Amino acid sequence: MNFQDLENQHTSGLYAKRPLTIVRGQGARVWDEQGREYIDCVAGHGVANIGHSHPKVVRALSEQAARLITCPEMFYNDTRARLLARLGTLVPGMTRVFLCNSGTEAVEAALKFARYSTGRSGIVAAMRGFHGRTMGALSATWNKKYRAPFQPLVPEFHHVPYNKPAALEAAVTDHTAAVLLEVVQGEGGIHPADAAFLETAQAVCRERGALLIVDEIQSGMGRTGKMFAFQHYDLQPDMVTLAKGIAGGVPMGAVLLGERVADLKPGIHGTTFGGNPLAAAAALATLEVMEEENLPQRAASTGAYFLERLQAIQSPLIREVRGLGLMIGVELKRKVAPYIQALMDQGVLALPAGLTVIRFLPPLVISRAQVDQVVEALQSVLTE
Repeated sequence: MNFQDLENQHTSGLYAKRPLTIVRGQGARVWDEQGREYIDCVAGHGVANIGHSHPKVVRALSEQAARLITCPEMFYNDTRARLLARLGTLVPGMTRVFLCNSGTEAVEAALKFARYSTGRSGIVAAMRGFHGRTMGALSATWNKKYRAPFQPLVPEFHHVPYNKPAALEAAVTDHTAAVLLEVVQGEGGIHPADAAFLETAQAVCRERGALLIVDEIQSGMGRTGKMFAFQHYDLQPDMVTLAKGIAGGVPMGAVLLGERVADLKPGIHGTTFGGNPLAAAAALATLEVMEEENLPQRAASTGAYFLERLQAIQSPLIREVRGLGLMIGVELKRKVAPYIQALMDQGVLALPAGLTVIRFLPPLVISRAQVDQVVEALQSVLTE
């Protein structure tokens, strides 16, 4: 059976597909239907942080599925209770957690909680930022290619230049409910924040009664070398949005809630599948793996090695190499689509981040030998 033809006959058409059918994954590697092996620096858009099909997650899913798959939060559940307690220890002062199913849902929830907590409606976000595609998250997202077909979006969203503290300070007023920022802009080109920008965001939110929401959907769960990217800075956000790597590949999102978030009353928000026992079991297993295998520390060490190796490539096509941990971008002076295809031909899967940045988001278990293979492949395609 030709699976590509089958998908093309029935898919929605929303995805620009690559001519590759992935059927199996293990660690930092995936295989196609012909058995060809690839080093996966896509990792499901930064989802497979602990590697594909980690045995602990597989076992947790199997055992939980045999016991109970679904249980809404109108009832208590043993697996969910353990996960909530575990997530409530990750950041001091953030003992409450809302569980959902995806990153954009986490952002939508955080926006609602900010408006509910402050009684205000304004949201300040950053240029080049990406927060999701549902209407509220899309309103916070900057790129016009995502926004334009769906105007008018939710009102009272304002965008400021990233890493411009004065512009941010001027934008936050007594009508602002929240400032929403990525610590490392992912889709926007792998741009880490300046400390002064984040410090200004926190200070101005405290001073003017707004809440600071940090979007860790792509940068969280160990990817940047700490559990959360904001922990590289002296920050205490009011909410942290999570998804992608939180449950080992099973769909899950979450919002960590700080002390400045109001007590949330039953009925103001909700989700049928959020915190279901199957996803909760996967997330618990994922957190165990992160701790037992020291994956944030491994991301810091391997990421520094990866960055150093990439920066040593001698190519006139490279404008800049930047990143944090295993969230790395190589900006070229040309459009990257042909080079990403050429990398795939050499057995390396990578992502774009805008038109001119090749983005590498490998599983945190990637080895240095595999990093060497990726760097050699990139050097080869840039010199052809």
